[in-house]
Amino acid sequence: MADFFQNGVITTLQNLGDRPIEDIEKELEDFGSRRKMVLLLPALYSEFETPAMHKIIEELKNVKYLYKIILGLDKATKEQFEEVKQLMSVLPCKVDVLWNDGPRIKELYADLTAEGFPGLDTPGKGRNVWTMIGYGMADKDAYAFALHDCDIVNYSREIPARLFYPIIHPALDFEFNKGYYSRVTNKLHGRATRLLYTPLINALTKVYGSNRYLEYMESFRYSLSGEFSFIRSLGRGIAISPTWGLEVSTLSEVYKNTSNKRICQTEIMETYEHKHQELGNAQDGGGIYKMANDIAKTLFRVLAQEGIVFSEASFKTLLATFFQESRFEISKYNALSKLNGLEYNREKEIKAVEAFQIAIKEAAEEFYEDPMGIPSLSSWITVRSVMSDFSYKFSEYVRKDNE
Repeated sequence: MADFFQNGVITTLQNLGDRPIEDIEKELEDFGSRRKMVLLLPALYSEFETPAMHKIIEELKNVKYLYKIILGLDKATKEQFEEVKQLMSVLPCKVDVLWNDGPRIKELYADLTAEGFPGLDTPGKGRNVWTMIGYGMADKDAYAFALHDCDIVNYSREIPARLFYPIIHPALDFEFNKGYYSRVTNKLHGRATRLLYTPLINALTKVYGSNRYLEYMESFRYSLSGEFSFIRSLGRGIAISPTWGLEVSTLSEVYKNTSNKRICQTEIMETYEHKHQELGNAQDGGGIYKMANDIAKTLFRVLAQEGIVFSEASFKTLLATFFQESRFEISKYNALSKLNGLEYNREKEIKAVEAFQIAIKEAAEEFYEDPMGIPSLSSWITVRSVMSDFSYKFSEYVRKDNE
């Protein structure tokens, strides 16, 4: 049984017992007649070549409360797009597959770029999520949206149910729900959260002082998880980052657009297993190293927008403080692993922290040179204010692709 401790400035909804998933789904079916739910699935075609995606499809066959599924498909040929449509057709609700590499959606991206909207020439999860949200908003009957990744090895239909429940239940008043879970097998996973995000938030608080934003960001048990849900009225005003800072920037946008009282985090499964990223380094610029760089720059930008003044001297202090905070985290997880008989390679943990230190230093230099950085993809309310007929064209193009 999980703890029921409430810390931070948002509500935490733990899994405290053995309530059957069927009970939760029955309530969602009842609520769904008035509050229609849309599941968003950002996917690469290559994920359909793995057992994880087929496990997800099998689990979703038993989900009856969904109004619609929108699958954003990246890196797919025409033949692969047709194959994915066929694979998804076994599900009990309507499924629309967005072929992001197809000529129609590419034309839409070109139309938006011509109107001055940035970031649409940067493919990736951020653009995929943004595209799915925009298409979902075109349906006036859609009330709530939930999103999860498509590489979850031990997927369960409990994930969408627990993501939707807090924002759908008419007796609750949440607009946004962030999923969290444990990342443990025979060892601890989640290096970016454990050894980058947490010590960086702590270091920022020490160097620049506590503020409402940092207190909010510290409240999430798994800030970098890819699972969250939101209601329509909130989603229309959120800008999406096209970079690896997607999760942090999304939480930051939610912070700006609603009250902490209307934000919660929910334990959506006991343990979570997916493909693991390589650490990467400054030379190749990929892997978790790249993620660390983008996360740090995102935090710097939001704090600057909150009125924090950065300087070269304070960045040096931040790096020294991060060094101390990250080593403290290593000692914590070493003790936790020993108590539970888990494998723990302290040398690898130290190497990860050293890579993150370089990524933060590089991020600070890049931020200092260009505080604005890569612009976010515009909120959909902004798109519609400029291109009033865009939603209709978007819907028609997806309908033709899915015929």
